Amino acid sequence: MAKIKHNNFIDTVEEVFSAAKKEGVLHLYAEDKNLNGRTLQINGQKMFHFGTTGYLGLEQDSRLKQAAIAAIQQYGTQFPLSKSYISHPLYSQLEAKIEEMYAIPPIITKNSTLGHMAVIPTVIRDEDGVILDHQVHWGVQNACQILKTRGIPVEMIRHSNLDMLEDKIKYLTTRCNKIWYMADGVYSMFGDYAPIKELMQLADKYPQLHLYFDDVHGMSWKGKNGTGYVLDILKELPDNVLLFGTLSKTFGASGATVLCTDNRLREKIKNFGGPLTFSAQLEPASVAAAIASAQIHLSPEITALQSDLADKIEYFKSLLAKTALPMIAPNNSPVFFLGTAMPLTTYKLVQCLFNEGFYLNAAIYPAVPIKNTGIRITLSRHNQKEEIKALVEAMEYHFPKVLLETANSQSKIKRAFGIAETNPPAKTIESGTALILQYETTIQKINKPLWNELLGSQSVFDWDGLCFLENTFTNQACLENQWDFHYYIIKDQNGMPLLATFFTIGLWKDDMLAPESISLQLEEKRKLNPLYLTSKVLGMGSLFTEGNHCYINKTHPLADEALQLLLEQAEALYHQLNADMLVLRDFDEDKQINDIFHNQGFLKINMPESCIVQNISWNTIEEFSASLSPRSRKHFLKEILPFEQAFDIVIKNQLTNEELEQAYKLYQNVKNNNHAINTFTYPIEVFQKMDEHSQWEFILLYLKKGVSNPLVGIMFCYKNTEQTYAPALIGMDYDSAKEFHLYRQLLFQTIKRAREINRSKIDFGFSATFEKRKLGATIIPKVAYIQTRDNFSMELMGMLQNEALS
Repeated sequence: MAKIKHNNFIDTVEEVFSAAKKEGVLHLYAEDKNLNGRTLQINGQKMFHFGTTGYLGLEQDSRLKQAAIAAIQQYGTQFPLSKSYISHPLYSQLEAKIEEMYAIPPIITKNSTLGHMAVIPTVIRDEDGVILDHQVHWGVQNACQILKTRGIPVEMIRHSNLDMLEDKIKYLTTRCNKIWYMADGVYSMFGDYAPIKELMQLADKYPQLHLYFDDVHGMSWKGKNGTGYVLDILKELPDNVLLFGTLSKTFGASGATVLCTDNRLREKIKNFGGPLTFSAQLEPASVAAAIASAQIHLSPEITALQSDLADKIEYFKSLLAKTALPMIAPNNSPVFFLGTAMPLTTYKLVQCLFNEGFYLNAAIYPAVPIKNTGIRITLSRHNQKEEIKALVEAMEYHFPKVLLETANSQSKIKRAFGIAETNPPAKTIESGTALILQYETTIQKINKPLWNELLGSQSVFDWDGLCFLENTFTNQACLENQWDFHYYIIKDQNGMPLLATFFTIGLWKDDMLAPESISLQLEEKRKLNPLYLTSKVLGMGSLFTEGNHCYINKTHPLADEALQLLLEQAEALYHQLNADMLVLRDFDEDKQINDIFHNQGFLKINMPESCIVQNISWNTIEEFSASLSPRSRKHFLKEILPFEQAFDIVIKNQLTNEELEQAYKLYQNVKNNNHAINTFTYPIEVFQKMDEHSQWEFILLYLKKGVSNPLVGIMFCYKNTEQTYAPALIGMDYDSAKEFHLYRQLLFQTIKRAREINRSKIDFGFSATFEKRKLGATIIPKVAYIQTRDNFSMELMGMLQNEALS
């Protein structure tokens, strides 16, 4: 079978960024002739700067500037040589100052990302293992990809989930020498802290555990000598902790610093640490500025600077406490996050605040999960209390207005971020919609002719097909085959249907649409834990069906409003059921729908292409052959038609018990050999239900082989009441598949059967598009839109894919 096409992460990110850029909140340019740290000019407008990561404002300190200027005049713009040969004259001074700050000799790197690439492959031995917090800095995650080429296990846990971390430690204990957990000290989006004390307790419990902290956002504004948040908690660096600090951001210069107490390990990193050996060293100006900053850090002045910033942080917090603004993970860091949940709300609010003269950062996917978008607000010493107060007033004024404008609410935001509703909700205005919603949990309560008129012409989800699915997949003992059904029909005041769809909730494998290489890795783990990396998903349609699961009357003036109402209902149900993911699937590419879904916080992914045969008007095999393209006709006449005589072909409405058992084994063969669409294996009871249902029939292929003709292939086909033929599942004997082109023959016999019973269309489903196209199928690209609680599963599978490619 041909492989299906999968979503490209880069394309997805590019689409999200393009939307943000179009809204004017990303890829902007400062236009100032002189920067002062307090204000920026963007598109001709002066704004107060609440987006910096220079929290102490040292990048504008005249001492750092003068030191950098003097270094350029004295040593030039760069010293173009690897440090392995010789360092320029200022390096030893910087190293001495940093050692004085930490009381540990440092390693200086070009920046933190290159530093991670230098340190991680050197420090982590082949017998070690790594556990990543899934929100740890990208530079750490990227450097760990190198480890996988050496066979080093790299695991990932959900953000700061200590129970999950301990499980991973237990798993690696007998497999590894040292186990490294890698995390940020202060996380850059929400400003939350790593649970340092609890991690040290785990390290006491498990002596193999070592900790690797990237504390670049905790530097300078916290700790003795500005050595950062991590050391402020630890007081001194233990032997089992490796620490990254920065010389940029709050430090005001450029570069990064690595600290560890193991002298031998430090020398090993310095002697051969990838970019430390082969990359250019820091420019003289950067080193000189860092020396000047280090002198400030070593003086009593650093305490005064920290206190000044802390005072502004407390002032900001005191103002926020009087509002209903949903601030995520509030603490004493200079990083604040105003949750909006929906990208459209983020864009509109940022635009309003820009217009009021405040620059802030829009936080969007993939920096945060698509439904956890918001605004990152960072404070620095440059900010004065009058503009801090004005910012809070502007946010408090515009926030409820933007919520109303974007059909958002405090409740939606708090559900998205898992926040208990303690503050009074912002005022909202009831929608004056003229729509009528019908919601049911069984198809039995939906008018049969109406449903079939709107959605009955596809796959196995006409009215009778949904009766079959409800009867088959409800009240099941095993979780993976237990579904609940939810139906929505939206009409206008005159009873005109605008929208109709259905959802099911059940367990999905997170790798359902991932590359087969990932599924093969995960299936090995599922031998011990069958539900490993599975999620509770509220999905449009069902795992058993494909096609356009959502009828929309696009010509009606209230079509968009009906779609918005559906999204509100689906999201409310998603939270009510505490699902992990919400999936709206099998849509055609449509810019208008794409914009609506994106702005409401859905991420678009590519689905496998759908295959449909609509030319079933031929009367003879010759006419069918003539309807194919010249190349496909040649293929048909050479590799399909001649092999038809190798089979006895039987069409049955019911199977004997023996036939059913044989058919089920053939289905299992296909399921176990094909992970292109990796779903759970259906139990035999599903096929028994098919056998009992009048609209199912079975195309059986027996290989003519002497006295006994074995059953080698079967197509499980549903006869849709609206003239659609739906081959839903397939079973094959792989010993016969290649020699007799069994799969192609099953496709051809399905087409013949549809013609025999005068069906107008065949829904051929997903995958194997190359083979189906050669038999006249039209290939239709499909997309889905998803929301997830977090990015953990996607990031974990991204790691697995990189591992498979390495």
